[in-house]
Amino acid sequence: MNENGNDLVWHRVLDLDELPEGRVKTVVAGHKTLAMTHYKGSYGALDNHCPHQGGPLGEGSIENGLLRCPWHGYDYDPLTGSPPPPFGDAPYCFDVDVRDDGVYVGLAPEPPRVRTVSDVMVETMVNWGVTHVFGMVGHSNLGFADAMREAEERGELTFIGIRHEGAASFAASAYGKLTGRPGGCFAIAGPGSTNLLTGLYDAKVDRAPVLALSGQVPSKVRGRGAFQDVDLRGAFADVALYSETVQADSNHAELMSMACKHATIERQVGHLVFPDEVQVLEAAEGAKAGSPEGRVPDMRISPPQQELSRAIAMVAEAERPAIVVGYGSRFDMDAITTFAERIGAPVMTTFKGKGLIPDQHPLGCGVLGRSGTPIASYFMNESDLLIVFGASFSDHTGISDYKPIIQVDYEPFAQGRFHSVTVPLLGHVGVTAQALSAGLPDKIACVERTAVVAERWEIWRAEKARRMEDDFGEGVNSPAIFDAMNRHVPENAVIAVDVGNNTYSFGRYFEATGQSVLMSGYLGSIGFGYPAAMGAWAAAPERPIWALTGDGGFGQYLGELTTAVKHQMPIKHVLINNSQLGKISKEQRDAHFPVWQTSLHNPNFAEYAENCGALGIRVTDRAELEAAMAALAAHAGPAMLEVVADAALL
Repeated sequence: MNENGNDLVWHRVLDLDELPEGRVKTVVAGHKTLAMTHYKGSYGALDNHCPHQGGPLGEGSIENGLLRCPWHGYDYDPLTGSPPPPFGDAPYCFDVDVRDDGVYVGLAPEPPRVRTVSDVMVETMVNWGVTHVFGMVGHSNLGFADAMREAEERGELTFIGIRHEGAASFAASAYGKLTGRPGGCFAIAGPGSTNLLTGLYDAKVDRAPVLALSGQVPSKVRGRGAFQDVDLRGAFADVALYSETVQADSNHAELMSMACKHATIERQVGHLVFPDEVQVLEAAEGAKAGSPEGRVPDMRISPPQQELSRAIAMVAEAERPAIVVGYGSRFDMDAITTFAERIGAPVMTTFKGKGLIPDQHPLGCGVLGRSGTPIASYFMNESDLLIVFGASFSDHTGISDYKPIIQVDYEPFAQGRFHSVTVPLLGHVGVTAQALSAGLPDKIACVERTAVVAERWEIWRAEKARRMEDDFGEGVNSPAIFDAMNRHVPENAVIAVDVGNNTYSFGRYFEATGQSVLMSGYLGSIGFGYPAAMGAWAAAPERPIWALTGDGGFGQYLGELTTAVKHQMPIKHVLINNSQLGKISKEQRDAHFPVWQTSLHNPNFAEYAENCGALGIRVTDRAELEAAMAALAAHAGPAMLEVVADAALL
């Protein structure tokens, strides 16, 4: 028994010959870290934390008969922990028993784990539908991390450790974009949390729900210039719609509910800051976790009848209406497609909306705008009415502002955001599409356009075939790459794309058959592609996950390939390597500047993939492309196809 009368639990911590005479070593017994010493033939077991400032005594050394703390040089008896006079503070000394099979330390039985403030908050976020968190565990978020560990052991949560916090926030943003539910990201104080900002800005401007969780330094040193002391509420003030610091006497469940509610309903970033000491406080007896029950309204609102009737009349009188769908339509395409078929109108998408209607649909016209097809631009130009669902009117899309426009969106601020529209219809996209269909009279002026759509596709596909034959001997051309992807990317796949010429070419040449496409839209952040594929895997592990990046984009987060290997994420990665920041080179030329500082020194990325434990394939010639793409698609685990590409053949 120990001095309190408790039976000791004995832990074997050393082999008999493991720790040489005169040395010290850190060991772990249960959940306790100890400094084990071997001095004058005896063993000592001391609490590993120096009483002065918590220095790790197990990393110290025995000098002149005393154990010296490696941080500040405080000395202690290596066997008893007693300091030399006149000091009285000493690390706790534990019982040691040397047995035939090793050295044992006796510890009091560990008390039952208590439910903490962090547990209440994790239970609350799980109730709100947060099931996946990407992040990095560290010294200022350990209490909250332990609560997530408990939830993971209960099967309620999945935590995915990453190599860089920027990848965590990009993955969480992609998760939110794909599902409409908040993805979580998690970091320590200071640099860990500031690393989250770029991915969170991506979520903010693309309206993706994300819950961001930040550890923080202890409250007693906040504002005093302590190590990693950063004003996180100030740092996150612009990117997070809701950002609060959790205090000891806060309503903890309510704060988490508010963060999740802002993320879910407003499709924005909810952010909480957890001071180190608050995370481990015992929860109040009977503290209840929060939930969305009774706190989330039905968002499927109908538009005002007067404006709806006006829109129906415009549709009925138009001869050549055209439909534009944006990313805000992604969960309501059945209703929109039914409406399009009712009036025989061609359907084009914004770049963010690529794939929302298959390019093989008789009315599908592909992407409109800078990354788009000549099919979409043709129907934009010759239309006499535009019906726009869930699009933000980006200048990259180029929706003609001089044509009559019916705009459907449930965000009031989105209505006429950049210029006036003829009829702004405030309502849920799917509900409004159904109302438009139901309200149309039997006889309408619209001319059915499927034959013209087919004709325009025939012209464009012939042009793509001609471009595939271009070969300057500098690598594979983009039309050939996406022609191969057309045959091998499954219809139900999720494709996460990066930023750059590779992505513009994807918008133009890849023909979507039902895939979901994820991209960094308004932020346009290079590096998004591979972390986003990780988020897609977490959100939809039953679906094939593909990533498309350039060498510049993948270079920013190439360490995350090891994350994919660790978790066996079967991401199929097509990496287009032109050894430069090709889009920037093009922009410099277009602006009449010399090309400068856009060349890249790259490794053999396929060999890098193999070194990480993934499949790596490298192609330098178009003749190798078909077999390589087939091998990529067939591989069961993480895989990369590096295509050496000609930067001039986009």
